[in-house]
Amino acid sequence: MHKKLAITLFSIFFISSSAFSEVTMDRLANAASEPQNWLTHHKTLDGARFVDLDEINRFNVKNMKVAYTIPLGDVAEGSDGLGSHQSTPLVKDGFMYATGLWDVVYKIDLRGDYPSIQWMFDPENDPEIIGNPVTRGAALWGNSVIINTEDGRVISIDDETGEMNWETQIATEQGEGFRAAPLAVDDVILVHNAFGDWGTRGWISGVSPEDGSELWRFFTVPAPGEPGSETWTDAAQVAWKTGGAAAWVTGMYDTKTQQYFVGTGNPVPMFDPEFRPGDNLYSNALLAINSQTGNLDWHFQYTPGDYLDYDEVGSHLIVDVEYDGEMRKQVTHFGRNGYYYQLDRTNGQFLSAVQYIEKLDWTEGIDPKTGLPMGYKPGQGLQEYIAGGAPRRGGGPITMCPHLQGGVNMWPTAYNPNLMLNYGAGFEGCSEIEVNDDAEKVLAGEMVPGDVFLGGSLASEGRIEGSIAAYSLKTGKVESKYFHPAANYAGVVATAGGLVCTGWVDGMVTCHDDKTLDKLWEFYTGTNIKAPPISYSVNGKQYIAILAGGTSSAGWLNLPETENIQFASTLYVFSL
Repeated sequence: MHKKLAITLFSIFFISSSAFSEVTMDRLANAASEPQNWLTHHKTLDGARFVDLDEINRFNVKNMKVAYTIPLGDVAEGSDGLGSHQSTPLVKDGFMYATGLWDVVYKIDLRGDYPSIQWMFDPENDPEIIGNPVTRGAALWGNSVIINTEDGRVISIDDETGEMNWETQIATEQGEGFRAAPLAVDDVILVHNAFGDWGTRGWISGVSPEDGSELWRFFTVPAPGEPGSETWTDAAQVAWKTGGAAAWVTGMYDTKTQQYFVGTGNPVPMFDPEFRPGDNLYSNALLAINSQTGNLDWHFQYTPGDYLDYDEVGSHLIVDVEYDGEMRKQVTHFGRNGYYYQLDRTNGQFLSAVQYIEKLDWTEGIDPKTGLPMGYKPGQGLQEYIAGGAPRRGGGPITMCPHLQGGVNMWPTAYNPNLMLNYGAGFEGCSEIEVNDDAEKVLAGEMVPGDVFLGGSLASEGRIEGSIAAYSLKTGKVESKYFHPAANYAGVVATAGGLVCTGWVDGMVTCHDDKTLDKLWEFYTGTNIKAPPISYSVNGKQYIAILAGGTSSAGWLNLPETENIQFASTLYVFSL
């Protein structure tokens, strides 16, 4: 693998010193007061993705048009294909930091009449060890741009020159690497192994922004003898080594407690619980981790012993709202399993769960006292949340709803604090799964870390469509819903102009009324969209931007009209 980094630097603009104003913890903690900027992955550390701009609003969005497009050039196949844009661009003081498929960073000057790429940084990932390239963004800290790469490096880049400050190989075991955007807070960079489904053991690390040294590491799958290891009960005591539970999406941060709230993925193998009986901590869980020490303060497991791929890595909104007549510090979540959860973020106490997806049959409900699925049996090695609804070796295929992608999966949600509405976009549909012989191959040494360890086969049941749901933290109900003929992989952004905007796998970008979710505007990009939109302003003018381009979802989601959509790699920017 090339360690020497290729840099291209070009600009025709004079760069003032103000353009390189430091990104401090104070700025990040008060990011909502800079509506023109998008300084951190979720806009604000609480995960709201709410932009206090209203030049573009529900009354004039019908006049929105393409302001410009910028092609990003890092398009090349990995060993398993082309991948997809899933990155959230950052914006600071008139500059955008967009991350391409191969972790290439583009710093774009937005201030002139014609935005231009100021510099590019290419970490030169090795295509032989990258399957399908995916990255979800960068972080800003001080005068540096921080990235983590799919081959497991954390890299600091000088914001002004685009030259590397340092790089460290943090992920060192076979099959490990990064896809979530790093989060820089309180003198620590938070990164996590993303490749749980590839038969690796999940972990979260804190890295020094000064030199890239690793400060601490928390494993999301405990080794024998560690707390939680009693939930991995296979007789051979080997399942934990390939146990997954990866945190592959950037979490949220409470600046007052210095707690990092991050969701974890499914246990591995995905569909064969007989290989790893037990509740499989800390998979399918929300973790509250001290960012300074790496200690686990508390956890809440959504689906113990999961066998349906219901990762819970998606957004966990940090919000203080009234519940049952009392103001509560909460963390809330659109579960991939089809339920909207409210938890007390001081201790992980379950408050409520409400179904937000249309079709749901994997359980009869959520226990109102424990927050666990109905049908859960404590201490039982193999859970079966509804009779006949769990995959078993030799048992044939099962169909379950919602789809194994959700509901809302890893793509971000948004929250309008003025309306107390949380918006989640996702899938509407069902899946079919069946156990295969992957486990035998692993035990025989025919599969190794880095090989996808599903433990079964999967298919979509019929056409998979999409939706946006608006859940009210005031009423505890889904207040409105919009249905779309294709699925949503992108997530949403909400603005003070009364808008909720998103993209869809059929190539459409849409904006909706934030109360009714009626569609007010649409634009067809002609390519697959799996990246979230953002909004910002430059020189007082508001923009909405989204990265477009990805592999087709036609066959996987039974959307024949998207079969001939071509791959692209383009930044779309819209304005009035």
